[in-house]
Amino acid sequence: GMSGSGPADAAAVAMVMIPSMMRSGYPREFSASVIAAGASTAILIPPSVALIVYSLIVPGTDLRALFAGGIIPGILAGVAIMIPALLLSRRHDFGVAEDTQRLPLGPTFIRAIPALFAPVIVLGGLRTGLFTPTEAAVVTVTYGLIIGLFVYRSMRVRDLYQLFVDSAVTSGVIMLIMTLAGIFAWAGATLGTFDMAANALLGLSDNEHVVLALIMVFLLLAGMVLDGISIYLITLPLLMPVMTAFDWSPVWFGVVMAMNIAIGQFTPPVAVNLMVTSRIAGIPLERTIPWTLYLVFSMALAMTLVIVFPQLVTWLPEMLGYQV
Repeated sequence: GMSGSGPADAAAVAMVMIPSMMRSGYPREFSASVIAAGASTAILIPPSVALIVYSLIVPGTDLRALFAGGIIPGILAGVAIMIPALLLSRRHDFGVAEDTQRLPLGPTFIRAIPALFAPVIVLGGLRTGLFTPTEAAVVTVTYGLIIGLFVYRSMRVRDLYQLFVDSAVTSGVIMLIMTLAGIFAWAGATLGTFDMAANALLGLSDNEHVVLALIMVFLLLAGMVLDGISIYLITLPLLMPVMTAFDWSPVWFGVVMAMNIAIGQFTPPVAVNLMVTSRIAGIPLERTIPWTLYLVFSMALAMTLVIVFPQLVTWLPEMLGYQV
């Protein structure tokens, strides 16, 4: 989850893991499904780009509280993916082939410690007030460059130019989306469209659970075709009046939104994570559906727990002294 983006994580992990899983006896369809589902937790586990955008849009929301609030639901989502993956593997005898590429766990983990230290730097710096979220991004990128160039030596100095170009293009796309979404939000607020839409939604029922269920269905459908950042930018101006009307915790609601969007990222027929992993696996997306549905159902149960028990989100931020 270091990229904070589901499709980016899906691509990075699938390139490495799908060949390894095939050597270990896992079919391509199953491998692509599990990796797509696992990559969706990138927008829950810090540092999540979607939660950063949410904190910028919703006034008074503490990014540190959002990051802390996403940890327990992120772990729940991970467990919800692991359990059916394990049960299906045992039921169908996946993973029984000999994998000659297997590495010893201890030395491999020790070698990974420098990379795993990145989120510690981010959360530690935010917690202590050493730097702001924007500065945390700069620190993390600088740390990643140092580790990649001098510790793992997986990058070369001559690779930096293309990396900077790719980063500039990605940043430009995001900034363009945010600019257009800002115009959309301004127009909707000025014309009163969002207030009318919110009143129409509230007019369907005065029961907050019914309204929340309708919002969750809508977000799931949106998550199937759009990335998390776009969904936040487009829907939050509409949903903020509803959130205020029912006095929902902005931290809890932001994490629940992220969890719902994460499910949409690997829910057929249109699923950005699944499109990435299917392409890398060299299979049609339709062949992953029988396996993906198990994972969707299991993660939906985890999201239901987070909705029914908001303390799963709010407990850790409150323990750390953040406003939820």
